[in-house]
Amino acid sequence: MRVGLFAVGRLKAGPEKELAARYLDRFAKAGPAIGLEMSRVLELAESRASSADTRKREEAAQLEKALPDAGILILLDERGKAMDSEGFAALIGTFRDNGKRDLTLVIGGADGLDPQFRGKADAVICLGKMTWPHQLVRILIAEQLYRAVTILSGHPYHRA
Repeated sequence: MRVGLFAVGRLKAGPEKELAARYLDRFAKAGPAIGLEMSRVLELAESRASSADTRKREEAAQLEKALPDAGILILLDERGKAMDSEGFAALIGTFRDNGKRDLTLVIGGADGLDPQFRGKADAVICLGKMTWPHQLVRILIAEQLYRAVTILSGHPYHRA
């Protein structure tokens, strides 16, 4: 299954970008052995509209255009379901085992995600009840993708 990570907003050069890239590289190297392949990281420009609702709609439209056809859509949203690492790995494994070709994880813009777009998701998850800066969300989800691969493959990286 090809896995994509889409984000509204750009990650500037620096330690955050380097750390996210390190985990995505680990995922890309370890994933193929268990049927998970890093397909792409896509950064979309934030909308410049004057209202938050319009910004969310415009960003959702950009995201939808870029999504693969008939793929799995997982959104990261503060109103989503909180999961532990094993649960996240199981979710990824289940989607992979159900034979879908593409899975895309989406990090919304500063205003969040459009409610209609959220309604199209196969899963909406959160990384806890706290609000995180987008730079850290990118690092956290990249690490959790790598951790999911290690859990699914039985590698000792994840110790509970």
